[in-house]
Amino acid sequence: MSGSKDYYKILGVSEKASGDEIKKAYRKLAKANHPDANPDDARAAERFKDIGEAYGVLSDADKRKKYDQMRRLGAFGFGGGGARPGGSRPGPGTGATGTGGISFEDLQGFGSGIGDMFSSIFDFGKGRPGAKQEAKREKGADVEYVVDISFETAARGGKIAIAVPITEPCATCDGTGGEPDSKVSLCPECKGSGQVSFGQRGFAVQRPCPACFGRGMIPEKPCASCKGRGEVRQERKIQVSVPKGVDTGSKLRLSGQGERGAKGGPPGDLILSFKVKSHRFFRRDGLDIHVTVPVNIVQATLGSKLKVRTIEGKRVVLRVPPGTQSGTRFRIRGQGIEKGDRVGDQIVEVEVSVPEELSEEEKAAMESFAEASGLKH
Repeated sequence: MSGSKDYYKILGVSEKASGDEIKKAYRKLAKANHPDANPDDARAAERFKDIGEAYGVLSDADKRKKYDQMRRLGAFGFGGGGARPGGSRPGPGTGATGTGGISFEDLQGFGSGIGDMFSSIFDFGKGRPGAKQEAKREKGADVEYVVDISFETAARGGKIAIAVPITEPCATCDGTGGEPDSKVSLCPECKGSGQVSFGQRGFAVQRPCPACFGRGMIPEKPCASCKGRGEVRQERKIQVSVPKGVDTGSKLRLSGQGERGAKGGPPGDLILSFKVKSHRFFRRDGLDIHVTVPVNIVQATLGSKLKVRTIEGKRVVLRVPPGTQSGTRFRIRGQGIEKGDRVGDQIVEVEVSVPEELSEEEKAAMESFAEASGLKH
């Protein structure tokens, strides 16, 4: 829309017209200038568009207030054109955000054409010396990631290397979505707001605009590396120090390792959730380590000394007394999992193994042993 057009003049109402007067004028003009009602008038469609655009601004109290402020400042070449509050009339080089608290980012949502008009006049304050930036810094999103770790690493702690899939700003375009030095224009889909509404039956949900990916602007030449999205999905390699004693479900927060923040905001955090793999020998119960050690019938009957492996990789000598029954448990103090100032124990369960087959000599020896012991079979 040209900057010389006056919304009040288009609808034929005064600056002090009420909302009902504006609505009445719009309905009358829209009906009279509808393209279907003027098939032989080539300019009817343009007039109908201007009428809708004018009504879209003047029927909204907030948009109308901002429009009136701009109009009084003479931004469109008509209206009062009075001096700025507390100063002289705006002139060349004046910062775009200094006019009575008006933010040009807010004006981008006026409707079809109005954003382009303001952009052509003031360029939204971008690139001007001393122009105030209204962009709000936003913290990046936290990222949760499940990490599989070995039983030994969970118990003893240690360093591991992981590769976390994460969204990063495109290095080629620095997150702008356009090729270097590419010109940008207002997104025609969201009119620069970066948001679009979806819904039905009175319910609406705001979503980032799919055309501009929520930026409000569209580059003339989309970045070849990110296809205009301004971000890429890639793996970030990280060295992680696993604390002693973590278990499945334990979480570790790494500050500043999450998604990058928007508009220069701080990054989010990376939250690791550990999943401990099972072990063929060790089992865990709280801070205690459980193991099962097989012994033969001779060792169980006569007693024996066993070398039992611990979670720290050492071997501890365990004395099995004569007559030990299968399922008997022995406790080795301080050989469990260490967590903070607590340390668990290692529980050793003896499992007496009975041979399935005996040679004739072994069978004879077993029978002699049974007779001497008074055992019946």
